[in-house]
Amino acid sequence: MSSFKRFAVAAVAVLMATAACGDGAASQGRGGGGGDAADRTIRIAYQAFPSGDLIVKNQGLLEKALPDYEITWTKFDSGGSINTAFVAGSIDIAAIGSSPVARGLSAPLNIPYQVAFVLDVAGDNEALVARNASGVTDIAGLRGKKVATSFASTSHYSLLAALARAGLTESDLTVVDLEPQDILAAWTRGDLDAAYTWLPTLDALKKDGTVLISSRELAAAGRPTLDLGVVSTAFAEAHPDAVDAWRRAEAQALDLIATDPAAAATAVGAELNISPEDARNQLSQGVFLKPADLATPEWLGTEGAPGRLADNLVEAARFLHDQKKIDSVPDLATVQRAIYVKGLPGALS
Repeated sequence: MSSFKRFAVAAVAVLMATAACGDGAASQGRGGGGGDAADRTIRIAYQAFPSGDLIVKNQGLLEKALPDYEITWTKFDSGGSINTAFVAGSIDIAAIGSSPVARGLSAPLNIPYQVAFVLDVAGDNEALVARNASGVTDIAGLRGKKVATSFASTSHYSLLAALARAGLTESDLTVVDLEPQDILAAWTRGDLDAAYTWLPTLDALKKDGTVLISSRELAAAGRPTLDLGVVSTAFAEAHPDAVDAWRRAEAQALDLIATDPAAAATAVGAELNISPEDARNQLSQGVFLKPADLATPEWLGTEGAPGRLADNLVEAARFLHDQKKIDSVPDLATVQRAIYVKGLPGALS
């Protein structure tokens, strides 16, 4: 059994034990992963990064669209923990990075979920930062240094890609697994030489650090990462109308970011406990699609014609396999079936 498989099995066991104790996200709603059509609850996993998803939460857009549903929002710190929650059947919809999704669709996890939305394309909102006091001025200078990232996240994927471009591997440095808030604490103590992470933690690190490479640069070099909206297959089959309502709410949030950035920043700032000015600056560092773009061949596509997002996820899985992070790479047809395009583009308007 691979080390990743042992981790996945152990993590699921812990989460299921937590659910049995009636604590955490697993205690909310049904214990399955979709339930029957009469079960009108939606359990949403969100992350504290600037996106339209926080606008949907802050403004209660989904609650307004689905007044007959009980909707719960649970904060997660990384895509790895969200994957674990999906395996345990404790969430229905989530905001999660493309790298964790590539892992989730691959062995040993093989999570039955589908990509139904693109929240953003990573730009300058994720980056590798070196502490100024470390003396590191380029990626090659990280050899022998201590670098933090959140394992199984888009930042971990991007760190591996950045190291590979510089001719390094993880074994050439000490890579530690920390969630964003723990990265900031370790950085403040002076325990780290560098970190690859995302906003809002990223902004704090840049105060006394230097950006070595951003996810925008890696995307231009052929290693793009995205933040995606995924839904469990069981939930989508039982509640397609609710999934459509959620997609429309997310599309409404994208429109707000594009047409009224001040209002968008106010909502995101309230969720991140930062000023609207800081939130607006952070939103400007991401790349947000227009809702109409989601149904194009470049992204999700349409029924009978899944988009190139599936190819992106296969390529991410292939890279992770080469890095010995997953056991095998799913074929393109399998990933295409995991792109939820039912009703597109009508479901976005």
